[in-house]
Amino acid sequence: MSLVAHTDKDIELLARLMRAEAEGDGELGMLMVGNTGINRVIADCLDFTNIRNIRNMVYQSPGGFEATQRGYFYQRARESEKRLARRVIQGERQHPASNSLWFFRPEGSCPAQWFGQWNVGRYKSHCFFAPTASECPTVYR
Repeated sequence: MSLVAHTDKDIELLARLMRAEAEGDGELGMLMVGNTGINRVIADCLDFTNIRNIRNMVYQSPGGFEATQRGYFYQRARESEKRLARRVIQGERQHPASNSLWFFRPEGSCPAQWFGQWNVGRYKSHCFFAPTASECPTVYR
């Protein structure tokens, strides 16, 4: 069962986002970016109360993804990337992104907090941040 409603175009869009944000971190890194994105769609809290589908999540402004401003994002998704996107939509979760709503790539070590949200871990170049269960219970499914 899918976590969010989606079309083939949504899978392509999510796959492109995952690649553009984390291709350098490999498949696992791309899955974690996908987890964060899908969490934003299902979250009805904080900065994500009006995000209800993959397209809204990818192009959210302000607060969206930097990759959408770069040409690489607009290149066609490969089948391997689409498979990763489907896995995330089907509910596969990867720690530390299991409940994350934010990530970023710092110059050095991960800060303990980012915009008031706690660091829940790092994978290669990205630090992940999640709300508490009381702030955002829908992310803790």
